[in-house]
Amino acid sequence: MEIILKEDIIGLGYKNDIVNVKSGYGRNYLIPQGKGVIASPSAKKILAENLKQQAHKLAAQKAAAEERGKALEGVALCIAAKVSATGQLYGSVNAAIVADELKKLGHDIDRKIITLHDIKKVGDYTALVHFHKEVVVEIPVKVVAENAPEEEAKAVEEAPVAVEEAPVVEEEAPAAE
Repeated sequence: MEIILKEDIIGLGYKNDIVNVKSGYGRNYLIPQGKGVIASPSAKKILAENLKQQAHKLAAQKAAAEERGKALEGVALCIAAKVSATGQLYGSVNAAIVADELKKLGHDIDRKIITLHDIKKVGDYTALVHFHKEVVVEIPVKVVAENAPEEEAKAVEEAPVAVEEAPVVEEEAPAAE
């Protein structure tokens, strides 16, 4: 069954796309929810005419999406989570958590446009943010153990102290002679 989408549906298509879906999905979900209409020949002609008239509007939307995408370039997330001894997370890191972390950095992004498989282990991952059907931004996501940053900070604090103490001891010894 061919459907013309009336709004973006991640995993299926974008607004004004013609997609093939199973009959039940189209009849029972997309059409009653107002998310799509049947792609009849007359509906296709109307869609083509509307796209011609809205070409400049669509170009402006794409430009706005590219600007939002540029704002996220260079952004990398480091998410601390509770971890078992084997590196397995208690729970998971999902798109909602990534959206919250981005909000803390000042980027207000809806979790629905973020594509990310649920993360269940410590490591490096990539989240995709779909601003427009032609503008997709990749954000590196690093998941670390909640205690790891504290342990690394302690190790960094201890290392310079040991290095600083050694020269002080050497300087005091020659002064005593």
